[in-house]
Amino acid sequence: MKYIFLALTIFVSANVSADAWQPSSGHAQLPLWPGAIPNPQPAAGPEDDTTLREDAPVAGKPWLQVSNVTHPTMTIYPPKGKNTGAAVVVFPGGGYRVLAIDLEGTEVCDWLTDIGVTCVLLKYRVPGSGPHWDPVRNKRVIPKVHTALQDAQRAVSLLRHHAADWKIDPNKIGVLGFSAGGHLVAAISTYTKRIYPAVDEADRASYRPDFAVALYPGHMSVNYQDDLSRINPGIVVTKQTPPTFLVHAQDDPVDPVEFSLLYYAALRKANVPVEMHLFAGGKHAFGLRPTGLPITKWPQLVETWLTTIGVVVEHPEEFHTKGSQ
Repeated sequence: MKYIFLALTIFVSANVSADAWQPSSGHAQLPLWPGAIPNPQPAAGPEDDTTLREDAPVAGKPWLQVSNVTHPTMTIYPPKGKNTGAAVVVFPGGGYRVLAIDLEGTEVCDWLTDIGVTCVLLKYRVPGSGPHWDPVRNKRVIPKVHTALQDAQRAVSLLRHHAADWKIDPNKIGVLGFSAGGHLVAAISTYTKRIYPAVDEADRASYRPDFAVALYPGHMSVNYQDDLSRINPGIVVTKQTPPTFLVHAQDDPVDPVEFSLLYYAALRKANVPVEMHLFAGGKHAFGLRPTGLPITKWPQLVETWLTTIGVVVEHPEEFHTKGSQ
């Protein structure tokens, strides 16, 4: 398997510039698609172009922005120490324009791997890969094809297909996303069909997550911020939608708290298990960097929830024993 990892990593490296984002040493960045990428779009600049956002620090620190992603990848971060068997695919936010690759990506993987969960960081296609706000036209734009969702579905299927190789329980694969990534969480949780033709055996595995976490999700209302009374008709919750955890700040100036309220109500109506935490302060894009605000303690709430729904168990060795038989 390590030789496959090496070959795939070389493939990715050959398709990006020297200044493109790369994961930390020891982690394999794997291409999602074995050949032609469905619905390809040209990039407006260098692939995986990175910008350190010192102009908009979070918790006193800058964050790294990645843009012009046309070759989506997934990076595997194995758990540190114990292995619970659970895995989470992380969708960074960025308005479907860019990706906050560390603030809402690698830093999340540091936390998840510390609690025994395999983290898979999805570098999905941007810009224009999902519903996004066009400041020039002052309106929300819906692309003809939700290519970020194609990438998300493919990533979960790949992860489930290779579950044994990566020491993952195929029935404990979840998704977690922020802002636009939170919308992507809702999309993959509620779509009832794969939105691209199957390309190989991996696509025989289900793309549906077993649990979901959405933080300050965007694009959840029918008409962005003009009508917050109805949920986006593209988000159709059914009894097959996985158990979901929601976090939002009531003073969020970008994605109003009503976005989570609408999704919560739809989940409740469909009798889908859902837990929601609303906080008075926190605004937008706080990630999980600790501050004096209570909202930055949300990871501990998620940890408790994962135990409550049976994803993380007190004796993870039971998974290893079962998996070795």
